[in-house]
Amino acid sequence: MRILITGTSGHLGEALARTLRDGRHDVVGVDLLASPYTDRIGDIADREFVRDAMRGVEAVLHAATLHKPQVATHTRQAFVDTNISGTLNLLEESVAQGVAAFVFTSTTSAFGHALTPAPSQPAAWIDEEVACIPKNIYGISKLAAEHLCELFQRKFALPCIVLRTSRFFPEADDNRATRETYADANTKVNELLYRRADIADIVDAHLLALQKAASLGFARYIVSATTPFQRGDLAELRSNAPAVLQRYAPDYRDAYAERGWRMFPGIDRVYDSRRARDGLGWAPRWNFAAALEALRHGREYRSPLARSIGSKGYHAETFEDGPFPVD
Repeated sequence: MRILITGTSGHLGEALARTLRDGRHDVVGVDLLASPYTDRIGDIADREFVRDAMRGVEAVLHAATLHKPQVATHTRQAFVDTNISGTLNLLEESVAQGVAAFVFTSTTSAFGHALTPAPSQPAAWIDEEVACIPKNIYGISKLAAEHLCELFQRKFALPCIVLRTSRFFPEADDNRATRETYADANTKVNELLYRRADIADIVDAHLLALQKAASLGFARYIVSATTPFQRGDLAELRSNAPAVLQRYAPDYRDAYAERGWRMFPGIDRVYDSRRARDGLGWAPRWNFAAALEALRHGREYRSPLARSIGSKGYHAETFEDGPFPVD
């Protein structure tokens, strides 16, 4: 199968290209930036570039995007051009080419303000039924692109799967207080409980979506490591997350204490990926339980794929107050 992957100079695009090339697939990688996994350098907002790159393509994995870290450094129009117009170009050319499957990488950031209840409220349980309230142009543009995918499935019967991915990047946290209070690995292992996934599991979800697209038609899934928490935990999670975690993983404190780590005192949301697990047959392996087991035995908690790709960053320049400016 000839598969077009967008964003192959980025984290997920490279991970997809690495995995599919290892599986002997015919991959066409496109990106604005050169990389060992990018075959065609160009802008997906350029219709002619997209048309040419799509020749002979049978499936599309659309991971290219302007991200949240670029909200403060790029114009709103740039987000519209890349995230909306670029997606529209790919969808229209997919219809023209008779593409069999289109998988769009979206984001849990599309939920926006729904992710942060008032301080006096329980943590939010986030599943696919929660209404999105985007809080910046990134979330708005990704949600608009999702709607385009749904439109093209309904109007042209183009099989489209939307995957709302949680955090999987290795860069330092954008919150200064978090960076100053917790070791980076401590933060990321904590997040596997409720808002993070390993890139190897993200790749697996995309490949399953590719396989299932024809039978599903259109579907939208949250893709995040399986949480041990339940809806009944939400009030206590907001005020005393360590006590809740103690019930699910009684020995986590010993593994944490050896490293001087701590669980966050409270969390504000929990991503529920049950629909993706049921609908795609997705079984994320690099979850909190696996990370805790790795810590107990002195092993790396991340997948080999995550370690091999490493950190890429989102900007050529460095910033005084963090890995990127926050708008």
